[in-house]
Amino acid sequence: MDFNDTPEQAAFRSEARAFLSANATLKSESVVQQETEAEYLVRARAWQKLKAENGWACLNWPTEYGGRASTPMERIIWGQEEGKFEVPTGPYAIGLGMCGPTMIAYASEEQKREHLPIMASGERIWCQLFSEPSAGSDLANLRTKAVRDGDDWVINGQKIWTSGAHYSDWGILVTRSDPTQLKHKGLTFFFLDMKSPGVEVKPIKQISGASNFNEIYFTDVRIPDAQRLGAVGEGWKVSITTLMNERLAVGNAGGPDVPDLLRLAATTDIDGEPALNNAAVREKIATWHCQRSGLKYTNYRTISALSRGGVPGPENSITKVVSAAKQQDLASFAMDLMDMGGILREDVEDKFLNSYMGAPGYRIAGGTDEILRNIIAERVLGLPQDIRLDKQVPFNEVPQSS
Repeated sequence: MDFNDTPEQAAFRSEARAFLSANATLKSESVVQQETEAEYLVRARAWQKLKAENGWACLNWPTEYGGRASTPMERIIWGQEEGKFEVPTGPYAIGLGMCGPTMIAYASEEQKREHLPIMASGERIWCQLFSEPSAGSDLANLRTKAVRDGDDWVINGQKIWTSGAHYSDWGILVTRSDPTQLKHKGLTFFFLDMKSPGVEVKPIKQISGASNFNEIYFTDVRIPDAQRLGAVGEGWKVSITTLMNERLAVGNAGGPDVPDLLRLAATTDIDGEPALNNAAVREKIATWHCQRSGLKYTNYRTISALSRGGVPGPENSITKVVSAAKQQDLASFAMDLMDMGGILREDVEDKFLNSYMGAPGYRIAGGTDEILRNIIAERVLGLPQDIRLDKQVPFNEVPQSS
């Protein structure tokens, strides 16, 4: 595999780097600042708008929908370059990475032109309404009901762990429209205004102190049939499109990495010497360096597939299951290095505390470790599927725990 840019890719990278250098600060040069969520959202909207105005938003989307019609490799290059800068992209990751591609695949032309340019410009933020309390890691076990009533559907049920729902304007939603079908059948997919009557959003307080996740209650919420994506009863097919994009969008855990840990170990003492001089510390760092390298080259497999016009494969499940555990272990080790003072630090090293508190959730969001290992076992290693007692059984006849 040739890891070098072609002349065209090098020119694109140079152009992207010039825009970013003129409008953002490198992470290595940024100063940690405390801000409220409202302040962060203002910055995020401004950054997305600036990108859209200069042709850097949703690069791979068609131009008529607010994109640039760039190649998959150009999208990857932009992500590599933007990732070096301290920019507020989080609120748009779900909308642009998951909801937008699903709309492109299934929405009508009129709906695409109405919603996608506004999404790309940052004017509206979208969320993904999938997980449910009773479904756990088994999305197809969802119970939120959709009942047809003339030209509308009436929705009743609950979703949970929805990132950013409390500040989102619109969302995509999968429901159960026919409980007499098999559990992967009888599902129907919609998009809706989050301010619709009957939608109640309740933020969930996390151990980190933040409230990024939410539970959402639907009480007789009416959604026009015109806002259905895909055919009635084929919601699972549409959901798979979203999930494939989700694996690509959130596959690599963020947070502090090996270079950050090296700096910490060089400035933290153990028995009067820098921790970096300790053989056990170096062994730990070397292990995570090897994982980091493996993740990089696994990501290159995805890049290679995209460059040939392919679609992301199960390697994105490998990336997530490894990087999520690595993030948690590395942050935990850094907290140990800082001893009890680690929870009190307010300098740049408090990012290890934030990562330590948030990492367990990342091992659930976007696919639990267990689900991802099943995907790897079945689709990569060719192992037999787990025994399923609900196979070929209508959903309303599947035994449910009380």
